[in-house]
Amino acid sequence: MAANFSGLELLATAVVVLDERAGVRYANPAAENLLGTGAKSLIGQDFLALFGGDAALAKALAEALVSHWDYSAQMLHYTRPGREPLPLSCVLTRIDAPGTPLLAELRPIEQQLRIEREERLAGEQQANRELIRNLAHEIKNPLGGLRGSAQLLEHELDRAELREYTQVIIKEADRLQSLMDRLLTPHRTPRVATLGIHEVLERVRSLVLAEFAAGIAIDCDYDPSLPDLIGDKEQLIQAVLNVVRNAAQALERGRPTGPGGGRITLRTRAVRQITLLKQRHRLALELQVIDDGPGVPEDIRERIFNPLVSGRDGGSGLGLSLAQTFVHYHRGTIECDSRPGRTVFRILLPLA
Repeated sequence: MAANFSGLELLATAVVVLDERAGVRYANPAAENLLGTGAKSLIGQDFLALFGGDAALAKALAEALVSHWDYSAQMLHYTRPGREPLPLSCVLTRIDAPGTPLLAELRPIEQQLRIEREERLAGEQQANRELIRNLAHEIKNPLGGLRGSAQLLEHELDRAELREYTQVIIKEADRLQSLMDRLLTPHRTPRVATLGIHEVLERVRSLVLAEFAAGIAIDCDYDPSLPDLIGDKEQLIQAVLNVVRNAAQALERGRPTGPGGGRITLRTRAVRQITLLKQRHRLALELQVIDDGPGVPEDIRERIFNPLVSGRDGGSGLGLSLAQTFVHYHRGTIECDSRPGRTVFRILLPLA
């Protein structure tokens, strides 16, 4: 059968030829590579079963068999043993070949999904920041009046125990004022210069080890061949510090599940030909912050970068939001993948 479709052998696109019952009769080398299975293993299998009996694909197969139109079934998921499901798009085409009337063209859409997710999150974060800033402005004005009134009242009180109450008001007003100031940052113009990311990471490492001295180890897995990047050193230090400090706090809260727990790994690698925030870059830096803690609570995983969202009692929920803001200032992206025993924050920054 393969000889009949020799013209498909050199295609870069994954192509599978199907019979009248949607059984696989041929798969070109690109399909073998995409599906991670040899043609001999694929031939004879039920094409629909490869995608878990997807209803949209089943309908498209039925319609394609009785017409000469092309049908597209988006967002199929090919299950790979021991690996995450692979998202694919599939276009079905009628062909004039006896016994094999259908040709399925498969394309990976993981990159497209990632870009769409980045765009959605960027829009949500921008809306959230605007909402929080407007709210912070509205809160700051009455806070000033509240604090001033408490100070005036304190001068009128002659009993020390009563002045303790006004001190509580003043201190809480100051705490809220500090919180509002953080919500309204960052306001400083970035100071851009050429810098090495490992200098940033070593600074963060020393700060976190000084703050969390007991029971936490930080390993370094650096790529020494990485070129310098252009950015604001202080902003990048703060962004990475917020992420690493978040990991250290998670390790403090819950007992790590892995052997030799209480460990954070800082890893750097180069990534080529990648799209970040709708812009294509030939070279980018991938920075991973990995910890073996209890993981991000499931109910906040999709909102972990939103302002005021925190998985820690007493947390302000601003650290990761500010980290994302600073990363976006550098035309990069940040994302989180978490499960118990392994949480990975992945920062991608374009390199000149």
